[in-house]
Amino acid sequence: MYKTGILVLSDKGARGEREDLSSQQIRDLLREDRFVFHYYEVIPDEQDLIEEKMCYACDTLKLDLLLTSGGTGFSSRDVTPEATLAVVDRQAPGIPEAMRWAGLQNTPKAALSRAQSGIRGQTLIINLPGSVKGVRESLQAILPALEHGLDILKGSAADCGQD
Repeated sequence: MYKTGILVLSDKGARGEREDLSSQQIRDLLREDRFVFHYYEVIPDEQDLIEEKMCYACDTLKLDLLLTSGGTGFSSRDVTPEATLAVVDRQAPGIPEAMRWAGLQNTPKAALSRAQSGIRGQTLIINLPGSVKGVRESLQAILPALEHGLDILKGSAADCGQD
């Protein structure tokens, strides 16, 4: 099982002006028998706060997987990628590349995503879009490899070259 958290970045969501629908889409797509949710929070698009919450999820809660939703666009308030890069030890560029490639099959706007992914300690952090459709398409693109990547990170995977 993977200890999982969801951090939603939304100024309007944090003020109660917008309902968070993306986190439910995440929960719906991740198998309950494999992903156990230990953390959920909606916070404003403030880089220092995002970094603080990411560090808390990774260092204190010791999550295996932290999924963020929102803050990956071109707005001056979209600082999730910068916060992610500030806290990770190692980047995992193939994950957002796969998400953008999958999104491009449906819309050219997917090229505008600035999502990042990386590892802090033993936690994989993945930036997802803020929209339900974007979350669904992005997760569907990476789910076939996600569990194997988490198993490698946890030290419980077999050799990658084996079937």
